[in-house]
Parts: sequence; C-alpha cells; structure tokens
Amino acid sequence: MLKPTYPITTERLTLRGFTPEDLHDLHAYESLPEVARYLYWEPRDLDTTRAFLDKKIARTALLDEGEAIDVAVTLTETGELVGNCVLIWTSKQHRQGEIGYVLHPRFHGRGYAAEATRPLLGLGFDDLGLHRIVGRLDARNRASARVLEKLGMRREAHLLDNEYVKGQWASEIVYAMLAREWHHP
Repeated sequence: MLKPTYPITTERLTLRGFTPEDLHDLHAYESLPEVARYLYWEPRDLDTTRAFLDKKIARTALLDEGEAIDVAVTLTETGELVGNCVLIWTSKQHRQGEIGYVLHPRFHGRGYAAEATRPLLGLGFDDLGLHRIVGRLDARNRASARVLEKLGMRREAHLLDNEYVKGQWASEIVYAMLAREWHHP
C-alpha cells in the first residue's frame, strides 16, 4: 500500500494532489491536439477534462494492483500547473508498476518531465517495493523516449503495429527499470 505525503519537492517543481481549482489549467493542455497526438484520447472538451479531473482527485493511494496515483506538477516558484504524472501498480504478485507523464507544450524541453517523474520511481521502488517499473510510449514519440532514457530506463521492446489507435495501427516502445538499477537521487 502507498499513500504519498504531499507536497513532494524537487529542485524546480512541487508535486501535489489535484484539486478542483486545477480544471482550467489542466484543460489548457488536455484540449491541445499536439498533447493528445500520441495518447489514447482525443483533445478533451471542458466537460471531459472535468470528469477526468474528478478521477485524478480521487486517485491518491495505491491500495491494490490496478490502481494509480495522479500527481499535479507545478513550478515551485509560481505554483503554475505545468503537467501531471501517474504511477500505476500493475501487478502485486510480480511487483510491477508503470509511470506516465503529460506536460503542457509550453514547458517542453526544460527537463521537467524527467524531474517530475523521478520521484514517482522512488515512490514505486522505495515505498511500494516494486521490482520493475515500465514506461510505454507511441514509437513516434521521440521526446518521450528521451525522458525515459534520461531517467536511466532501458529500451526493452519495440512492438510493431500492436495496437489499433485512433483509426490506425500504432507501434509501441517499452522502457523499463529494475529496483536494483534504481539510483536514489
């Protein structure tokens, strides 16, 4: 079981739970076609963002496999919401997890995605006792691959045309890290 204590701070970022006040900032990037491009969902209207925000607000603890925690990523200096990260407990028996992240394009290229996701690796390995954590991405998303590489994850698989997404076949790349490879910051 894992229930993080917030806030979690890094050099430039503060990670916290979502609140209803995050609606418009979250919608500002979830509504963008370039954000949804490599994800399973289309750009979201305000009502859809609100529904998913409600889920993010509720997902605060990992009590059993299949559950996730959603973390709001903010700039420590200003409090501005720049994106979100997720840690999913995918298997209790095999001690497996998955990480993910989405940032507003205005904040791409600054190292925020890796900086925000690194503490989630720590939560998974150090606090939940996971053995292995993966990151999965659309094979066309080179920027996301660079984030996982920056975290020290290794590319393990390139699955060709393994999913039918948004009316076309998409290939997936899987990165992973084992607990013994995790280097505490």
